[in-house]
This record gives sequence, C-alpha cells and structure tokens, in this order.
Amino acid sequence: MRQFDQEEAERLVNTYSDLILRLSYTYLKSTHDAEDICQTVFLKLLTGGQTFDSPAHEKAWIIRAAANACKDLLRSAGRRRTVGLEAVAETAAPEAPESCVLDAVMALPDKYREAVYLYYYEGYSAREIGALLGRSEAAVNAHLSRGRNRLRTMLGGECCEHGV
Repeated sequence: MRQFDQEEAERLVNTYSDLILRLSYTYLKSTHDAEDICQTVFLKLLTGGQTFDSPAHEKAWIIRAAANACKDLLRSAGRRRTVGLEAVAETAAPEAPESCVLDAVMALPDKYREAVYLYYYEGYSAREIGALLGRSEAAVNAHLSRGRNRLRTMLGGECCEHGV
C-alpha cells in the first residue's frame, strides 16, 4: 500500500477535486453524487497501490477512475430508486460559467459528451482521449466530429445572439 503524507494528500485534493467534480457532474447531473464520486476516487487513490510515471499519467488515471465510478453508479440499482420531493432540493453544481454552449455539451449523448468535454474543456488530444476511454483515436475523432455537428444543430445560432 502506498503511503501518503498530509501534504501529498492536500496536493492531490487541491489539484484534482474541481476536475473530478466537473467531470462527475457531466455524467450524473447531481452535485451530491459528484461529491461522492470525488471522495471515492480520492479514497481509491490514497489507499491503492498506484504509481505514476508523470503528472500527466496521474491526471489520466484520475479522470479514468472518475469516469468509471460514474458509469458504475449510473448502472447501479440504487441509483434508479425514486426519492421524495424533499430530497430533490440540491445545492448548486460546481461553479460553471453560464453558457448555452456548455449546456448543449452536457445534453449530448455520453460518447460525444465525453470526447467533446475532454478535448475542449480539459485540453486532451484525440489520442489521449482514446487511451483514457479505451477507444481508438479514429473513434474519438468520429465522436468529436459528430458531437460538433450535433452542437451546431442544437445551438443553431441562438448562442451567438447572446454574445456567448
């Protein structure tokens, strides 16, 4: 088991918590669930035996772990249960700028949303996204292209009139 000191744990949280929350929220549309995923990923990181070759490898592992945890939660039977109205009142999502483009990206199907989000918001290349998501570079490029086409159709100029 890899041992982390307090300083290293704080560095990880300060460096990656916003990234994990944003990515998790894109999957789950729930701040509380995104916070749970964030805790799960950090717990796995701090108690697992992972070693990383570089900061880029560390970040890629964290993104992959967060995406997988979100997918696991979406597949779980507990997620499909209904709740009372009082449980629906949630706090706001992690602060994101008001943007019809971001709203449109979040409305894309998962495979397009993942590719577009990681490419434009996190700065990964198509090759890196393919490695993160277990897809070929060609598939990622196709998802990016189709995602952009869907965004053009969805936005249809309405964002431009607001100056966004």
